[in-house]
Amino acid sequence: MRSKYSVKLKTIVAEHNLRPIHLSKGYEDAVLTTADVNRPAMQLTGFYNYFDPRRLQIIGRVESTYLNSLSQAERRKAYERFMGYDIAALVVCHGVTPSPECVEMAERYDRNLFVTDEDTSDFQANVIAALHNYLAPRLTTHGVLVEIYGEGVLLMGDSGIGKSETALELIKRGHRLVADDAVEIKLVNRGRLVGTAPEIIRYYMELRGIGVINVRHIYGVGAVKPSTGIDLVVKMENWVAGKPYDRLGLSNETENILGVELPCVTIPVTPGRNLAVILELAAMNNRQKKMGYNAAEALAAEHDFAIDNGKV
Repeated sequence: MRSKYSVKLKTIVAEHNLRPIHLSKGYEDAVLTTADVNRPAMQLTGFYNYFDPRRLQIIGRVESTYLNSLSQAERRKAYERFMGYDIAALVVCHGVTPSPECVEMAERYDRNLFVTDEDTSDFQANVIAALHNYLAPRLTTHGVLVEIYGEGVLLMGDSGIGKSETALELIKRGHRLVADDAVEIKLVNRGRLVGTAPEIIRYYMELRGIGVINVRHIYGVGAVKPSTGIDLVVKMENWVAGKPYDRLGLSNETENILGVELPCVTIPVTPGRNLAVILELAAMNNRQKKMGYNAAEALAAEHDFAIDNGKV
């Protein structure tokens, strides 16, 4: 599927240590816009229905063996027809040296041609994962993202509610900051959301009355993390007298982000509440629920059992 986002081809080349055989004149600006890749076995035999040249093209042992079985003239014709399409790039796996006909047509049609020593399946899996990450649907939201006991917790609420101050207390208690103020969220495979900070403000935190601090420089590299999956949304709001806040935890509130329903809790903020401790508890409770134990449901079941047996 074509994405509205893109990644430069040279970024993928550098990440996967691809060796260039021929670089096109537009290589520096070449981009990939789809996470799909293609092994052009059918195309090399002459079948071009449903062929998408925007995909990264990968040749493995099967394709190489077939091409080696052809005569020089047949091989040149197969490559000429293939390179005639405006392909994004061709990568030959297993460290196989491209045939002279392949190099000739790459130069004639000015196509990007690379070699990798990786096994075809490994390279294909790795490059698809990378492309999915770069091209994933995303949004930027106001909030603070912290990792608490391995759970990614997104703090949301009005400006000045105390999100950054709470995150700072969590950092002092041994947890890690991912993003403050602006959180970039990507939808990656299988409906998983991953959050990070915009590059320019990564590891920085703004505290009213103090100003901007660099958490990594003050608290060390153990206090920060580049990215984390998002497991729980916490909405912080000023305590409203008379509002019926959930006291048992039987309601299952969720927050929809990029089409994914995440568990969500609302924490009322009032002077004297230790929000860092409460968020630690929220993270641990969320982990327990994912592991199959819900304290509120267990209490309700015990209560119902006591009533049924006349113990209440």
